[in-house]
Order: sequence, then C-alpha cells, then structure tokens
Amino acid sequence: MDRLPPIAFYFDPISPYGYLASTRIEALAARYGRQVDWRPVLLSVTVLQVMGLKPVPATPLKGDYSRQDKSRMARLMNVPICELRHPDVSPIRALRAFLWLKQRDAAQAARFAKGICAKLWARGEDISTAEAVLHEAALQGLDVEALRQGMESPGIKARLREEVDHAVAAGVFGVPFFIVDGQPIWGADRLWMLEHWLEYGSWDPAP
Repeated sequence: MDRLPPIAFYFDPISPYGYLASTRIEALAARYGRQVDWRPVLLSVTVLQVMGLKPVPATPLKGDYSRQDKSRMARLMNVPICELRHPDVSPIRALRAFLWLKQRDAAQAARFAKGICAKLWARGEDISTAEAVLHEAALQGLDVEALRQGMESPGIKARLREEVDHAVAAGVFGVPFFIVDGQPIWGADRLWMLEHWLEYGSWDPAP
C-alpha cells in the first residue's frame, strides 16, 4: 500500500499560533496515517518584505486583539503560553539548527522545533542566540558541538534562504500554514478544517 502524502507544516518559532499548532499537528496527522513535513519560514520575509505589513503585535487594534486571542486559544487547547518577553527575538539560528538536524533525522528535528517553540512561548526564554539554541539541543541530548558547527555552515545558511523562497513560491504568507494534497490551509484556528480534509478528502459537509 502506498504511503499517503505528508502534511507540509510551515512554522516560524516567533509565532504564538505556530507554537499552538506545533502542540497538535503530529497527533492529528497520526490519526489519519499521515507524516508531517516540518518546513521553516521567516515571517520577517513573508509579512514584512513580501506583503509589506507590520508585525501583528505592532498593528493598531489587531495587536491588542491578538494578545487576548492567543491566551484564550491556549486555554482551550490546554497548553501553557506566556507573553513575549523578548520583543526583538530572532528565529534564524534556531531554524538553521533545525535544518541541520533535519538533514540527519527528520523526527529529531521536529522534536527540536517543538522544544524551541515551547522555549519561547511556554517558558518565556529567548531563542535568538547560539547559546540559547544549543541549550535546547543539550536538553534533548543532542551533539551540541556538531550542531554548533553545522548551524553556522555556509550550506545551512543558504538552505534556509532556499526554504524561505520555496515557502513564498508555494503561497505561504503566515504561520501556521499547512499544505496537504495540494490544499493550502492557514491558521491554528483552521486545524478543524485540516482534520475535515484528512477524514473526508473534500470540502463537502460531513455526511
């Protein structure tokens, strides 16, 4: 029997909604016999550069709403969340580390990505520096010295740029963003739509 195509899951650790989706996507996919292909994207490129928008927290009216919304969604999902304590946080080193790990073990890379998201949003810790990224790697029992060298290699830096270009070409404009069977779905609040597609393979109402 042929394996079903994976769910492409585009994430950026700086998104609270990406964090919320990261706590659910693997279990959801497993219920329908799917794998998850974690794909990095940079909101600083898709939102700020390509779309020319302000970050949501800096957007009048919408920023205030989002602070309330992410907290109540986290409560409904029964996962911890805190306010962003590092407003100038950068995900670049974390995503380079993720890509280096993914080249070697995709499942381990996914666990690392989930840990990085939780480090920022559940524990309120910075993820910008190499030391912060390597600390999370150490907690997961990874080879810290190998990762230190790998995440700073020219090849991995180029790979992240390629991944972002790929995401833009695929129409990814925000996170979390899912593509399954050619169907694009955006938002942690659309996980129910993703599940509907996985179960029925159409957008018709459930029978």
